[in-house]
Amino acid sequence: MPALEIRALTAGYGKDPVLRGIDLTVTSGVTAILGSSGCGKTTLLRAVAGFVQPAAGTIDVAGTRVVGGGGRSVPARRRGIGYVPQEGALFPHLTVARNIAFGLPRGQRRNAGGVVAEALAMVELDPSLAARFPHQLSGGQQQRVALARALAPQPSLVLLDEPFSSLDAGLREETGRAVVRALRAADAAAVLVAHDQGEALSLADQVAVMAQGRFLQVAPPAEVYLEPADPQVASFIGHASLLPGEGDGAGRATCAVGELAVRPGHPGTAGPAGPVQLAIRSEQVQIRTDGAGTPGEVVDVSFFGHDATVRLRLDSGEQLAARTPADSVPHPGEKVRLSVVGEVVAFAGQPGA
Repeated sequence: MPALEIRALTAGYGKDPVLRGIDLTVTSGVTAILGSSGCGKTTLLRAVAGFVQPAAGTIDVAGTRVVGGGGRSVPARRRGIGYVPQEGALFPHLTVARNIAFGLPRGQRRNAGGVVAEALAMVELDPSLAARFPHQLSGGQQQRVALARALAPQPSLVLLDEPFSSLDAGLREETGRAVVRALRAADAAAVLVAHDQGEALSLADQVAVMAQGRFLQVAPPAEVYLEPADPQVASFIGHASLLPGEGDGAGRATCAVGELAVRPGHPGTAGPAGPVQLAIRSEQVQIRTDGAGTPGEVVDVSFFGHDATVRLRLDSGEQLAARTPADSVPHPGEKVRLSVVGEVVAFAGQPGA
């Protein structure tokens, strides 16, 4: 049975709905919820946890109806769900061991040594840390303790609300990997609200892209990236540039950068004919300073060390982004030539159609 099943869920604050009749099934592994700020990610997590009362719809956790269906909602403490907030929310006056034991039923807390040791091992922390207080731990260690506390009661579902957002990049990746290993070791499914796309795509088994309280696409990470459901998903995941074009219905389309090979957005079986929107990934755009290619001008450059993102303006006035190696970054204002390699995703219709 699914660890989590949501059907037609509507929820919000006051009269304004934030979630608008959404469906989601989580069978196992990690499902990442991605979307811009204010789209409803945290409200969804809080509704599942029991901190927000939905206006309509149902929520089942491990086969048990906890919201909807004509009955009263199950209180948060009885849903059998582990919850890890952004900052971990450890009790500063309790040791690591007592923080972890706090997640257990009251009668099990006094003799919880074995459970604490198992939980620490699961999140890959040294047993010697059990006697420390939260302020004596690093940020990554604190988040692992918060996860250990959530896993101690052996829940079938764990909710994580941007748990790595306060960590630096290197520690965030290391902690994220450790958290996924711990979840798998505990055989617990998880719903992860993430702000960082790379983090979500690398850690999750399923990605749900949300906008304005609805899911635009729910699919494995590779499918969401390579076969986006619509232009909004394409431009959000990986920040693809959208250009208008004209498809020939036989796998080619013409746009401001010339004639390109295309494949349809998901779902579809053939390149669309007529007006199209072309989603061009930055890694598909190649820049050279001379030779053949579409002329353009460098608008600005975002340098990341290992590579850079270059924003370009075409003679037609349209803009697109390119990702280039760190040793071949052009300068703002420089005139360049560009070309697009590989197939680009094509969506039938023009913007606003």
